[in-house]
Amino acid sequence: MSEKKKESVLAGFKAFLMRGNVVDLAVAVVIGAAFTNIVNSIVKGIISPLVGAIGTKNLDVYTSCLKAPCGVDAKGEPTGVNIMWGSVLNATLSFLITAAVVYFLMVLPMAKYLSRQEERRKAKEGVRETIEITELEVLKEIRDTLVSQRNGHGENTRTPGARDAV
Repeated sequence: MSEKKKESVLAGFKAFLMRGNVVDLAVAVVIGAAFTNIVNSIVKGIISPLVGAIGTKNLDVYTSCLKAPCGVDAKGEPTGVNIMWGSVLNATLSFLITAAVVYFLMVLPMAKYLSRQEERRKAKEGVRETIEITELEVLKEIRDTLVSQRNGHGENTRTPGARDAV
C-alpha cells in the first residue's frame, strides 16, 4: 500500500472517530454500562427481596405440561412438552421492576430538573425582553423630542404621548 493511500485511510479513520456522533455514542455506551450496574443492584438488593417477602422469589418452578408425562427420565433428558410460563412471568416482572426503577429514580427526577432549568431560562428571557422594550420606548421618546426641537417647535411642544426623558 502506498504511503499516500495509507495516510488518507488513517486520516479518514481519525476523522470518523473524531465525529461528534461516534464519541457521544461511545460515552453513552460506557455510561449506560455503569448505569446498568446501578439499576441491577437496586433491583436485586432492594426491590426483589421486597417482592420475595410478599410471594415467592423464584417463579421458574411454575410450569404446565402439555404432553404427559413431564419430567426427567433416567438418562437426565426431559420428557413430555413442558411450558415454563413461570420463567416468562419472572422475566416480565423483572423488566417491569427495572423499568419502574429507571423511571421513578432516574428519568422523572431528571425531567423535573430540566423543566425547572427551562422555566428559569424563560423567566430570564422574559425579564430581558421587558428591559429591551422599556429601553426602546425611552429611545423613541428621546428621538421624538429631538425631532420636535429640530423642527423649531421648541421645548414646550411635544409629540402626542411623549414623556419626559430621564
